[in-house]
Amino acid sequence: MQRETMEYDVVIVGGGPAGLSAAIRLKQMANEAGRDISVCLIEKGSEIGAHILSGAVMNPRALDELIPDWRERGAPLDTPVTEDRFYILSAEGQLHVPHWIMPTCFDNHGNYVISLGAVCRWLATQAEELGVEIYPGFAGNEVLFDETGAVKGVATGDMGRLKDGSEGPAFQRGMELHARYTFFSEGCRGQLGKQLQAHFSLNAHNDPQTYAIGIKELWEIPPENREPGVVIHTGGWPMDPHTYGGGFLYQMQDGLVAVGFVIGLGYDNPYLSPFEEFQRYKTHPRIREILTGGKRISYGARAIAAGGLQSLPKLVFPGGVLIGDDAGFLSASRIKGAHCAIKSGALAAEACFAALIDDRRADELSALPEAFRTSWLYDELYAGRNFKPWMSKGLRKGALMFGIDQIIFRGRAPWTLRNHADFTRLKAAAECTPIDYPKPDGVLSFDRLSSVFLSNTNHEENQPCHLLLTNPENAIRVNLDIYDSPEQRYCPAGVYEIVHDAVGNTPRLQINAQNCIHCKTCDIKDPTQNITWVAPQGGEGPNYPNM
Repeated sequence: MQRETMEYDVVIVGGGPAGLSAAIRLKQMANEAGRDISVCLIEKGSEIGAHILSGAVMNPRALDELIPDWRERGAPLDTPVTEDRFYILSAEGQLHVPHWIMPTCFDNHGNYVISLGAVCRWLATQAEELGVEIYPGFAGNEVLFDETGAVKGVATGDMGRLKDGSEGPAFQRGMELHARYTFFSEGCRGQLGKQLQAHFSLNAHNDPQTYAIGIKELWEIPPENREPGVVIHTGGWPMDPHTYGGGFLYQMQDGLVAVGFVIGLGYDNPYLSPFEEFQRYKTHPRIREILTGGKRISYGARAIAAGGLQSLPKLVFPGGVLIGDDAGFLSASRIKGAHCAIKSGALAAEACFAALIDDRRADELSALPEAFRTSWLYDELYAGRNFKPWMSKGLRKGALMFGIDQIIFRGRAPWTLRNHADFTRLKAAAECTPIDYPKPDGVLSFDRLSSVFLSNTNHEENQPCHLLLTNPENAIRVNLDIYDSPEQRYCPAGVYEIVHDAVGNTPRLQINAQNCIHCKTCDIKDPTQNITWVAPQGGEGPNYPNM
């Protein structure tokens, strides 16, 4: 069955802040110039914001540039930051780090505590008012190339295939969306972005990307514990001093609190469980006193591209561009990505608009790299480029050296540290000590399955598994035998499970794909890069309300 085709000037894959901002900027410039430019945006989530998960404290700088009257238009930036607090935790206590000693990158004056999902839904309304066509529930599943090898668009995934790949009774073929230029803004470790980086050798001159996993819950807390606008960051416990990780707690309006934990995926102990570390974190006396008496509302997790400037790939290729976290635009030292994503989308839109006006098609948007190089976004990423490499060396050494980098050299140190791929860092299980995690108490700490329930995750079970093993034998021969199956622990949703057959007690890997919350950690951390995440049917996965 042939796929239907639709033609646009620009197709954007992904409805996060980068893709939506690119769409808005394109239509703004087209309307100002009196030009008719067609822009289509597809989003794999069931609605805009369904797959959006971030802390989040937002710097409004990029939004000020994109939509200067965002306040009058009702953008959901309702909670200005009132106070920053940073603690170094021990098992039972904490050290409050004075504000004057903190590098300026940790200063949130002028920023807002937000739900990034709500901000994206608002951005979508702004885009649609400008004439952007937005289609949620459609996953970009395949990159399309023309006869010269340039990208000519994407195909959306088929619907209604059965588990064996055959066409079921409700089968619907995906559509081809052709464009003069295609923007890829799928978020961290995007499926198509990963393929494009390999196809066009976009990583030939940069360090490997490094990642973290962020796990977050949304709580409603009692009135006596509420301090809207207070932003808390922590280092130290429950992580050992040699493992990069830290917690956050952001107070919003209406008694809502975003609490979460971030762990760098370059850790070496295969027994470490980011999910269990987060559950322990909430039992610390400082965090407990804020959450006690509250109710957990939502749960989710997402990988974070944290390598910074030296891990950015080449952004442009014939017919397309990588933007947002698909490229790795995140200011790791500021623990912020939304303003970087918005700016990267706007810069790409401006380069693309110039090409469209010149009636170019499917070439490289050569103006973009220089526009990025002369932007404040480059300056910010350059100043923080050594954050993740230093912090990966341990809390004490990392904090000291990054403090010197920022306070003495003001981000202009005469060195740039290198990044290394996270999957290469795991040690064999025999070299490591198992970690004894306490059982969840059902009050502050919880199990994986009850947490996944709160993510509103849904997948049609009778469809092809979207978690692909390049070599199924590696799951036992390498992952189990050498690393004691770390996928059982680094997955925050209970997707991977070692079970034993009744006959012969033979171990095998069971993949509970219906639990997947699309965090991409397995695609990143698997020690032999044996797991590949691909998009399931459009509209599936988590449905985050206000994450």
